[in-house]
Amino acid sequence: MHFQWYPGHMTKAKRMMQENMKLVDLVIELVDARIPLSSRNPDIDELGKNKARVVLLNKADLAEERWNEAWIRYFEERGFLAVKVNSKKGSGMKEIQAVIGKACKAKIERDRRRGILNRPVRAMVVGIPNVGKSTFINALAGKACAKTGNKPGVTKGKQWIRLNKQVELLDTPGILWPKFEDQKVGLRLAFIGSIKDEILNTEELACEFIKYMDQEYDGVLKEKYHVEALDDSYGTLLDIARNRHCLVRGNELDTGKAAALLLDDFRNGKLGRITLEKC
Repeated sequence: MHFQWYPGHMTKAKRMMQENMKLVDLVIELVDARIPLSSRNPDIDELGKNKARVVLLNKADLAEERWNEAWIRYFEERGFLAVKVNSKKGSGMKEIQAVIGKACKAKIERDRRRGILNRPVRAMVVGIPNVGKSTFINALAGKACAKTGNKPGVTKGKQWIRLNKQVELLDTPGILWPKFEDQKVGLRLAFIGSIKDEILNTEELACEFIKYMDQEYDGVLKEKYHVEALDDSYGTLLDIARNRHCLVRGNELDTGKAAALLLDDFRNGKLGRITLEKC
């Protein structure tokens, strides 16, 4: 599969981030714990240079715990503060305030020396589409202050959220980058739903996912969908359609519906904890 998706609104969103970066002390970057590197926009490192940095492995409950721990070490070895979070259930939220304070310790001490005692830390929350930024902000704030939705592109513009006297957050739209140099990155992003399904061939995508599961998680799809060997990915998709009664008029198998069902089951954690990218 070939992935190329960079709508015009993303150029506008990137420009907005550039303009607002000077207003913030800290960049909080959300990544998807299932694909921590592939879900990092490489532009963020350039945009956020000279700023304090925190990486949050969101949706950590959907990824294997051993790989969550390995990725935390990976980011910490590269100078980032890193935390596992599950924004939907609120786990990891209690650590965030302390991590923000630690990341901005130098800034807070500098303010204190200057006699500035009550200026809050301003943090920009960034990440690719559908990584869960708005859900994270709502969980951290304890109220629905940012729009949420299980599809990319819900946040259309910037919005400031005051958490407390110490911290203010700037929510930003999710942006991808103009070109995927490695098409495997595009494939992983498509698997988790960060590229709109409407512009993809979901049957082809589902077949690629079946191939990955055959290599890395042998037995999971067989048990879930009662299918046989996965060496023929399209044949497996037909079996899923048959066993889950995905039919069109005339009782023909509906592989499109089966593909959507398979991808939804993965994205919602119904296949168990699965990591697509390992360090």
